[in-house]
Amino acid sequence: MLREKMVELKRHLLEDAALVEDMITKSLRGLTDKNEVLLLEVMNTEEPKANDYDREIDEMCVVLIAQYEPVARDLRQVIMIVKMNKDLERIADHAVNVCESALVLIQKPVLGPVDDLKMMGENAVHMLKDSINAFVNENVDLANAVLERDNIVDNAGDKILKDLTEVMRTQKDAITRALHIMRIAHNLERIADLATNIAEEVIYIVEGRDIKHSHTENDA
Repeated sequence: MLREKMVELKRHLLEDAALVEDMITKSLRGLTDKNEVLLLEVMNTEEPKANDYDREIDEMCVVLIAQYEPVARDLRQVIMIVKMNKDLERIADHAVNVCESALVLIQKPVLGPVDDLKMMGENAVHMLKDSINAFVNENVDLANAVLERDNIVDNAGDKILKDLTEVMRTQKDAITRALHIMRIAHNLERIADLATNIAEEVIYIVEGRDIKHSHTENDA
């Protein structure tokens, strides 16, 4: 019976992850295509669904622990799923933040490093996808690959910040747009960070090894 409940719990988590991934993709497509309908769909339709998943998965984890008292690897999995669920909920919030800024930007002329922003978004989406695939397949190598790609997103975010700071110095009428682009870049960085969290949680589930902060310490 515990096995069946664990399978059901994982299914719900994967459905939530697919929804959240779709939210990020649509928020970026809405920005680049200047598609207000997509942006509003993320905010008004998909975010409430993501919140529902968050509550349902939390409740399932509580009930599973109370009824079946899992131990060892099973307990580790449930605890990590609780954390992954919160990571997904926060990623959904960041996708909404992207939509909010995109709704402002699509009404105005294009500004700044669009290609860098697009690259950040694509990498963040792939990191999330790979972290979830690593969870499904218990693939530590794939989880480690996600950790290694975090710097790509961070470096692109730093470049956007630098470029737009210079733009704001010379183009006063571009300040509002530049700030919204910076906000989007910051949210994409946070999405990548949360995908990294999920990858770390996968490694803990599979190997029982807590590597949080260790890769950043090694990079310092």
